[in-house]
Amino acid sequence: MDRRLTAFSGRVALDSLRGQVEAEQFVPGEPGAVAVPLADLCASPGGARDRQVMLGDPLMVVERWGEAVFVQMGKDGYCGWLEAGAVGPAVTPTHWVAAVGTHLYPEPRVQARERAALPFGARVTVAEADAKWARVGGGFIPAMNLRAIGDWCDDPVAVAEMFLGTPYLWGGNSRDGIDCSGLVQGAWLACGRDCPGDSDLQQSLGAALADEAALRRGDLIFWKGHVALVVDADRLIHANGHSMDVRHEGIAPAIARIAAQGGGPVTARRRA
Repeated sequence: MDRRLTAFSGRVALDSLRGQVEAEQFVPGEPGAVAVPLADLCASPGGARDRQVMLGDPLMVVERWGEAVFVQMGKDGYCGWLEAGAVGPAVTPTHWVAAVGTHLYPEPRVQARERAALPFGARVTVAEADAKWARVGGGFIPAMNLRAIGDWCDDPVAVAEMFLGTPYLWGGNSRDGIDCSGLVQGAWLACGRDCPGDSDLQQSLGAALADEAALRRGDLIFWKGHVALVVDADRLIHANGHSMDVRHEGIAPAIARIAAQGGGPVTARRRA
């Protein structure tokens, strides 16, 4: 079983896994949500980062162990460990951050010192709003940076292009740092489409394309351990460890470069 998608901490598992894993304890799980702007979801308590999750992301608590909590994320089923302080009660968000980033202010005034930076995709509950400001728990957010839940974008490529120049970060999911699969996931989720967290899992998206098929905007190109979005017939956009940022690159040059650097050939082409 894929440990990334299996709600089993090694000791405790969700009831749904009875008969599939040998656990010391099975539990129904405790609904919750991410309670900080951005948090590392790790393979072990305090261990390597697998992905990042953000404010308002729903989750299911499987086990609390010291200062760490083993969870399964609602948006993609990804499992891992969060610091205990990053996990809060379940919430019912009304809006999501649709700007590449925004700030939470203590009062509706741009000169006020910000309380926190919120990443693209973070979910919040708006109590009231006018044309300029939205009041949420903990302060105020510029209203123009929010969209209602369900008011999705319509072009994953345009979403990805918001992150041009973002530094590459393994397992990253924000403007502070992002990787190839984080870029694709963020772009797809912002368009209301389900999307796994890692590039190998994303190869299940859409329908397979033949090698000779003409590529069009929004198609996905995969290599072993890497994914890119097609911008047009000649270009793609990806977060990559070669340039260490998000950028456009020619499709043919990228394929040749990756092969020459030992990354192998294209393994799949997919269309949603």
